Amino acid sequence: MTIDAIREYALGFPGVAEDIKWGNNLCFTVGGKIFLTVNPDEFPVSASFKTTAELFEELTAGNLFIPAPYLARNNWLMAENVALVEWSEWKKYIAGSYNLVFHKLSARVRKLILP
Repeated sequence: MTIDAIREYALGFPGVAEDIKWGNNLCFTVGGKIFLTVNPDEFPVSASFKTTAELFEELTAGNLFIPAPYLARNNWLMAENVALVEWSEWKKYIAGSYNLVFHKLSARVRKLILP
C-alpha cells in the first residue's frame, strides 16, 4: 500500500481536492472540510481519518490505530504506519470518512458537488 494508492483512491470521490497543510501534511478535502491527512515525510508514513464513535472505540482497542493528536475528540484516528493496514480496510476507512464529512456539509454545498 502506497501514498500514491491512497491519493488516487481519495481523489476518486466527487468534489475532492488536495492541499498541503501544516508544512508537510497532504490533506484531502470535500467542500473545504478535511476527511483524510497523510504525512508522507514521516517514516513510516502515517495517516489520519474521521470515523464514527463506535468504530473509533473498536479500532483504538487494537494495535493499528491510535487517537489522532489534536483531533481525537472528534473521532479521528491515526495509523502510525499505513503499510500495516490492509488495502481493503483503507478503502473502507477512507470512504467512511469521506461520507461522514460530506453528509455534514450544507445542502447547498452538497448539491454543488453532486448536482
